[in-house]
This record gives sequence, structure tokens and C-alpha cells, in this order.
Amino acid sequence: MAKSRQNLQTRHEELIVEHSPKSPVSEAYRNLRTNLSFLRPDEPLSKIAVTSSTPKEGKSLTVANLAISMAHNEEDILIIDADLRKPMQHKFYDLPNYEGLSNILTGELKFEEAVQETGIDRLSVISTGFIPPNPAELLSSHRMEEVIEQAEEEFDFVMIDTPPVIAVTDAAILGKKLDGILLVVASHETERGMLEKSTDKLKKANVDLIGTVLNKHPVKDGAGYDTYYYYYGE
Repeated sequence: MAKSRQNLQTRHEELIVEHSPKSPVSEAYRNLRTNLSFLRPDEPLSKIAVTSSTPKEGKSLTVANLAISMAHNEEDILIIDADLRKPMQHKFYDLPNYEGLSNILTGELKFEEAVQETGIDRLSVISTGFIPPNPAELLSSHRMEEVIEQAEEEFDFVMIDTPPVIAVTDAAILGKKLDGILLVVASHETERGMLEKSTDKLKKANVDLIGTVLNKHPVKDGAGYDTYYYYYGE
């Protein structure tokens, strides 16, 4: 998919694991990667969603950096951006978003035509494509199940970026098609009530909440600068 990248909004500099692999944040992502790999030793995870309670908690950035960490571990990784309301993944990787998941789900594009290389070895992305008027219906379709199945066949690990839990049902819909969901929580930002509502909503939808990621927690690095650290736990 050779598309012009002129005037694309980019957030490529936020890919800390790629640009600062020795930083505390990168190490935290590697720890998260390791914890996921040991979570179910008898039935290893191969497809998960990442979400948050509300917007701007960092779930899309968590997807991007965790995926890079996995790719660095010699795994073939696919990110599917299923946030059909506010797509972000194409911005992190400086990719066009003319065609993607929504085009696959409406029959306009084949799976293999939507997969884009990121420029990072062993890491690929399917962006959202056009913003549809009916995201929930598309994501709950049988065709979405086929997309997930094909992705699982062709890649070692599939990570799906979904909208926040509180606002819409998309995360719960997709979670039931996957091995589980990671919930990103912004330190000192996420309200306890919203977090409780999110976990309750996922539980009622019979979605396996495999862990939480504490994001935006200020710590001091060796140089005395504020940075962030990510934590995984059941």
C-alpha cells in the first residue's frame, strides 16, 4: 500500500521502546511482556485487547510500545487498530489511514492488503481505515471473527487497540473474541468509580480481564527527571 505520507500527523517520537531501549520505561514494557508470557504457561496468550476506562489514559501508546517490545523479542506481531472512533496507531508509526480494518469488514479490502509494515522489524499494523457510522455492528460481525482468526494464523501475537470501556461497548464485544483484555489505568487521573464501572462492565460481558497497567506514574530516574513507569498485575 504505497500511499503518500505528506501532511500526516505523527507521534513517532513517543515510541520509547524503539528510541530509548535502555530507559526505565522501556524496561517496564519488557517486564510487562515477560509477565504476559508467563501468565498462562499451558495455554500461552496469542491475542489480546488493550483498553482503558476513559480517554487519554494512554492505552494506545501502551499498545504501540508493548508491541515493539514483543517484536524485539523475535516475535511476529500484528497491531489491529479497532478504535473506529478515535484511531491512533497509524500516527505512532507514520502510516496512512486511507484503508484498513473498516474496509476489510465491509468487504472492500482483503486482509493481506490492509497489513502495513511499520519500519520496525517483525511488527505490522492494520489501521482503522475510514470511520464508519456503525462501529459496534462491524466489530461484532462474523467477519471480525474471521479477521482475528486469520491474524492469529499469520502472526505470533495479535494486539487490538479498542475504545475506552465506559463510553461504548466495543471493548466488551471484542474481548469475548480474544484471550482477554489489559486495562490501562492512569495514575492520579483515573477515578476509582470509573475503574470500578469498567471492571464491572467487562465482568458482566464475560470478558477475561488478564491484568492492569499503571500508566503515568511519576518516578525519578538517575538524572533526576520525571519519567513514567508501567506496572502489570492481576
